[in-house]
Amino acid sequence: MSNNLGMDVRKAPRSRVRMDSKVRYFKQEAAGRVINISRTGLALELASKLHAAAGSAIVIENEDIGLLEGVVRWNYGGRLGVMFKPNSNSIAKLAAYFRNFHQEVRPVLRG
Repeated sequence: MSNNLGMDVRKAPRSRVRMDSKVRYFKQEAAGRVINISRTGLALELASKLHAAAGSAIVIENEDIGLLEGVVRWNYGGRLGVMFKPNSNSIAKLAAYFRNFHQEVRPVLRG
């Protein structure tokens, strides 16, 4: 899907979450936190630098979902955008996550 500027846009609505994860890119590994997720991708906030270029294959390891393979869409400012590889294993894991574990995280307002 693309917008009127010819840029790729999200294909599915994302939900805010906070899930600790590990990201592997070749021999590099970085800790991070999934900050939003959909059935097609996610965004990670990284605890350390990960030099993964757009289009690179990565693996995300998460306690709730397990191992997911994806492709880096963007890497900017300590955050990483990932599009899942559309295979039956990923689809089944994500469906199970949304059915059994997912809870929307709302911002906490301090007064």
